[in-house]
Amino acid sequence: MDERTALHDQNKDADFPDTWSTSAGELRLVPMDQSAGFSVRPGIYDLKGANVIRGGVNFTVHSSGGKSITLLLFHRGQTTPYARVPFPEKYRIGRVWSMIVFGLDISEFEYAYSVDGVYAPEKGLLFDPSNILLDIYARAVTGQSVWGTKNPGFYKARVVRNTFDWGTDHFPHLKMEDLVIYELHVRGFTKHPSSGVSAPGTFQGLIEKIPYLKKLGINAVELMPVFEFDESADERYYGEQRLLNYWGYNPVSFFAPNTSYASTPEFNREGEELKTLIKELHDNDIECILDVVFNHTAEGNEDGTVFSFKGFDNRIYYLLSPDGKYLNFSGCGNTVNCNHPIVQDLILDSLRYWTAAYHVDGFRFDLASILGRNEDGSPMTNPPVLERLACDPILSDVKLIAEAWDAGGLYQIGGFGYRGRWAEWNGLYRDELRDFLKGDYGLWKRAADRITGSRDIYDPGQRGPGASVNFLTCHDGFTLNDLYSYAHKHNESNGWNNTDGVDDNRSWNCGAEGQTEDEGIRRLRLKLMYNAIAVLLMSRGTPMILSGDEFMNSQGGNNNAYCQDNETSWLNWEDLEKNRFFHDHVQALLTFRRAHPIIRRKCGECSLGFPEISVIEPSSLSKALGILYAGCKETCAPLPASCGSGCDVCAAEDDVILLAINVYWEEQLLLLPKLPHGRSFRIVFDTASDVPREDINGGRCHILAPRSVQVLLLN
Repeated sequence: MDERTALHDQNKDADFPDTWSTSAGELRLVPMDQSAGFSVRPGIYDLKGANVIRGGVNFTVHSSGGKSITLLLFHRGQTTPYARVPFPEKYRIGRVWSMIVFGLDISEFEYAYSVDGVYAPEKGLLFDPSNILLDIYARAVTGQSVWGTKNPGFYKARVVRNTFDWGTDHFPHLKMEDLVIYELHVRGFTKHPSSGVSAPGTFQGLIEKIPYLKKLGINAVELMPVFEFDESADERYYGEQRLLNYWGYNPVSFFAPNTSYASTPEFNREGEELKTLIKELHDNDIECILDVVFNHTAEGNEDGTVFSFKGFDNRIYYLLSPDGKYLNFSGCGNTVNCNHPIVQDLILDSLRYWTAAYHVDGFRFDLASILGRNEDGSPMTNPPVLERLACDPILSDVKLIAEAWDAGGLYQIGGFGYRGRWAEWNGLYRDELRDFLKGDYGLWKRAADRITGSRDIYDPGQRGPGASVNFLTCHDGFTLNDLYSYAHKHNESNGWNNTDGVDDNRSWNCGAEGQTEDEGIRRLRLKLMYNAIAVLLMSRGTPMILSGDEFMNSQGGNNNAYCQDNETSWLNWEDLEKNRFFHDHVQALLTFRRAHPIIRRKCGECSLGFPEISVIEPSSLSKALGILYAGCKETCAPLPASCGSGCDVCAAEDDVILLAINVYWEEQLLLLPKLPHGRSFRIVFDTASDVPREDINGGRCHILAPRSVQVLLLN
């Protein structure tokens, strides 16, 4: 939001001047014409969307192919407009129409548009004045504030007044490599009755859980989509169970928050509860990352609806074949034409808005490879939109995280190196560590590469230590518990005969499918979960934890719960008390990671001569793997100017950590590195035992229990 928008949004009763300086000169804000009985005048053409000004509202809209545009005004909650206000032709500059309508009280109306032009679907032209179109730059979408309530078949917008007081809010500005990301669904996080919050399933409910997140030890939340989406647009039933678009990866608007996530109506001030959430997170030094979906919209393919983008400029906003059909690299019916200049501006405008108006700290881009496709769908070498995102001054401090693939087969792990600004969800970390940790043979080299930061993919000198977002589980797939409880997906309740969801889960049920009373299997599953979370949090890179994994949440083997707005997806907080022992293990590992920066990045030199990272390879007599991190403790950096490697000042400040891994079903030997006289390793974590172990001298074989992970710290 620019300064003049903020100025006019502060207070509708403020004594604004009667003039406005623009690139065209000084503009007097007085009526000049009449349209449909309303006093109007040419508007402010570079002020996109609908914005309050003194005495009225400025409406600015763009259509490259439209011949004429009409503003539709509705009484709140009504489906028939009470007024149709055409934009006079003389109010058009280029392909932008802008009009100030005087005498409007924003609390009394909702609005939409009608665009007339050529209707020729075979050419991709869908102009039809009978369509009611949502403002592409709408800051709030109406009729969506009650979860699961169907809209009348079209969307309207409300004018939003920005009166939120950020006070002394600060952006935490944490380094990417110092983050521990916690991915969650706003509704599912607190919707279950066991959550104990005052407003389950809302931003307010999440606010009440911030003390829990703070104590757990994470410092960034990644919110699954909070842009407005219509969860009931494709509702269906499986037996008695109503299935909705629960996850929200089907955006209606790129500027409006999902109002059904607010605990109370926020008429004309939509977004305040989300802003309060972000402010509270910042007050607790927790960053907020939004999962954003710019690769497709809820309008679907040629059989879908026309509610916004299609009706304004179908051929601009979507990738189309020559016969007007939609190219589908998203798997959701259509693909946004991200590298058209107008769409580039739209994406940049959206991200700038969420950064400036909502103080968002970062963005995770769903199916980000689509951002790199040309207007014919082909991959581009240097996609303009990605370069612009990397270089944009307003976005210069926010995190940019790519899901580096799309549904069209474009897999680009390591390919988002634009200006060193991007991090990536590391799908290879997930896949190769899943294979390794369940005991598949011959994978130690790949596992070592992933654990040490995937330096074969992300050059540390070019990308930094935080380029790889490491994860074993996310919303899309099995939970950690299910990863070791199911060999196959169980998505029958999704209504697609178990054909949806991926089959390549790289999971292991440990001997029984699903829940079992076999204590041996249950102990094995628990050990594998301990191992997985230990390796994840001891890996170089930015770890991401799926919410609920810290207390062994299960989805009953459903690996694609996108439509499950029920206890399949809602976190059951009773599991926190039932599995408190596992939660405390995760919490302790997070505390340890935070206390030892050498796990996350290079920290000076180790006086013992160990390199920053060493891999202890399995020997001919063993299948165990070791990863050694070495450097100075944070208290030793920066070093005094006279202090060199190995000096006495720093010798006592060495920080050496060994991650020892045995994924084999029998005990294995690991040869420890030699240490100077008087130095030893201490076992601080052992997934095979809670009993404290004696100190271990270096330079000898160390026994690892079957299927176990240890973390050793230099004494």
